[in-house]
Amino acid sequence: MGEGIQKRLNSVKWLLWHGKVAKALDRLGDLDRCMNHFTGTYLRFTHLKKAVQKFRTYIENNRGCIPNYGQRYRRGETISTAFVESTVNFVLSKRFVKKQSMQWTKRGAHLLLQTRVKTLNNELAATFRRWYPVLSLLGAENPVKQSQKF
Repeated sequence: MGEGIQKRLNSVKWLLWHGKVAKALDRLGDLDRCMNHFTGTYLRFTHLKKAVQKFRTYIENNRGCIPNYGQRYRRGETISTAFVESTVNFVLSKRFVKKQSMQWTKRGAHLLLQTRVKTLNNELAATFRRWYPVLSLLGAENPVKQSQKF
């Protein structure tokens, strides 16, 4: 029984990795219905069932943001978010510590992270040029990159 659940979850993981969100949601729905037979017998299944339902809801709510990592991998594109997670952890740990005189609001932290991601993706200069066409960025493609010490 446990192996069957593990196998289904691995299948969901594979489907999500390859951008097959609808099939992954179907598979999670099947798993949820399958677990109905065991929730009365095994008390821990109730917790697992809730976790599967929350995961399914998360996938449903974010289906438009789930990339096809298999396709990206085959094209040689970045598939790791480790550099983003590292940046988030660094920035948040610096700003949310109690010793700092100023703390970020959730909105401020979100805006900062958006700016940071645009900088890492070399999109910041293009965004500024689109918003302010007359703005000169000293002729540099990415002036922040030269002084960046994150």
